Amino acid sequence: MHFINPTKGSMSFDEMFQDILDFIAENPDSQYKLIVGSDSQSREQVCFVTAVVIHHIGKGGRYYYTRTYVRKMPSIKQRIFYEAHLSLDIASKLAARLSCTGHSDLNVEIHLDVGRNGQTRTMIKELVAQITGSGFAAKIKPDAYGAQVADKHSK
Repeated sequence: MHFINPTKGSMSFDEMFQDILDFIAENPDSQYKLIVGSDSQSREQVCFVTAVVIHHIGKGGRYYYTRTYVRKMPSIKQRIFYEAHLSLDIASKLAARLSCTGHSDLNVEIHLDVGRNGQTRTMIKELVAQITGSGFAAKIKPDAYGAQVADKHSK
């Protein structure tokens, strides 16, 4: 799995993780949020993009993204749940790595591409329960800006 940072280009998961740690080390007394969000676009195949955002509260941040292509899915529900699965997978890897490097105080949030308007409103309760049941905070639209970062690169 490789990630892309708009400034630094392609990098492995390990390189991305080290870049996040280096970013935090620049201002270690500041507050940060680590956010994972996914979005997708369906054409001949479905393009899934998962973004990892390190948000330096009040000061901006950096982001990384990865793309995955899969065959067309029959329903939007299946696509949205797969987006959540991709986010949960990367968030779990990040959380495990954070706990091994002494950064377990940095909580990981998962931003879901669902909101109270539109087709996805019926999925909110189930998706939020899945994410919070896995130990992560869940955000939905309009607060799910991690999913909006992924949206930018899924088109």
